[in-house]
Amino acid sequence: MLKNLLNKNYLIYGGSIVFSRGLEYAVLFFAAHHLSKYDYGELEYYKKVIEVVSSVFAFGFPALILSYTKSKESKNYFFLLGLLFVLFVGAITAIFFSLFNWLFLIVPFVFYAIFFTGGIAQSYFLVRQGSTYASYYKIIISILFYGVIFISIYYFDVTSYAYVYVNYFLFPLSFIHVGALFYREKIVWQKIKTYWRLFKKLLLSSFTLVISNFANLTFLYTDIFVIKLLSENSNVDIANYSFALNVANMLLLIPLTLVQVDIEKLKIVPNYLIEINKKILVLVLVASLFLFGFYLILVNNFFTDYSNTQNVFIIILLAKIFHSLSTLYGTNLIILKKFKENLYVNVAMLLLNILLSYLLYFQFDLIGVAFASLCSLLIRYFLLIYLNKNIAKQKKS
Repeated sequence: MLKNLLNKNYLIYGGSIVFSRGLEYAVLFFAAHHLSKYDYGELEYYKKVIEVVSSVFAFGFPALILSYTKSKESKNYFFLLGLLFVLFVGAITAIFFSLFNWLFLIVPFVFYAIFFTGGIAQSYFLVRQGSTYASYYKIIISILFYGVIFISIYYFDVTSYAYVYVNYFLFPLSFIHVGALFYREKIVWQKIKTYWRLFKKLLLSSFTLVISNFANLTFLYTDIFVIKLLSENSNVDIANYSFALNVANMLLLIPLTLVQVDIEKLKIVPNYLIEINKKILVLVLVASLFLFGFYLILVNNFFTDYSNTQNVFIIILLAKIFHSLSTLYGTNLIILKKFKENLYVNVAMLLLNILLSYLLYFQFDLIGVAFASLCSLLIRYFLLIYLNKNIAKQKKS
């Protein structure tokens, strides 16, 4: 197993993910140390809002590019059409947002949906250019993104709006990069009509993915939004909760790396799901023990203002173990084009998490919100396993 885990593709792509997330955590730790808890909590709130709403703007196209496109040409044109669609959604939304003074969020939503990690461009580069190119892209965009955020906070005292302003700086640069790629691929505009007809047929599936992805991300950040809504000192509570959540989220690097690198194998190799699941299980359990010790050292020696979050962290860490183990099964449903099944699970768990978070917050404060996530992610894990096994049985029969 160790030899398989040291595969070159794992190391390169996994290294880019670790590097990217490493920069993110470095900036977040710096912000937690440099900013007041109030400003840090607001920074985290805007970050979560941008991540969630941008999933709607992306309209499920990252998953469609990963699962539907086969030929090089189809990948090129689906990416182009997806990009144009996001710009169209952004233009329509801008009209509505201008009525509520939210117009400043449009560029962040569009940039995240197209260019940033998890966006349409990342999926396109992975399946069209390969994991090595996607790795370099991820590294470069991360250096620019988090570098600008660091400079904004440290030198210009941007505080809670750092995650907003950085998108304005990188948006034109990213478009130049993509424009050069389209020019090199010799895009034939007449063919857009042909692919548009297929693209329109897949919009319904995309809409299902939109709701599913939105539910999935909202589910992950329900904690933050519930705290924002119910807490009398929401920014400080968000700061405490987000600090623990960010460290626990490091576990997700493991399934994201293994699944994304081997996405094509999952499509074509029989029973590969079982093999990759074993790798994820071993690494997640080992990493969770490491993170537990790391967090204790962190809050007891370097971030003592957050030492009161240890119990919250333990519950969140348990929740993230099940979240990490379920990532593979959720991705496999997308690969198998079981969009409705994936949607039902995500929406049901979102509603359950909202209800539990609301009820438990009044009884147990932040620990109650963390426990709500643990319950929801545990149930989601077993539901996804059940669905995958059922589909496998149907294939055999």
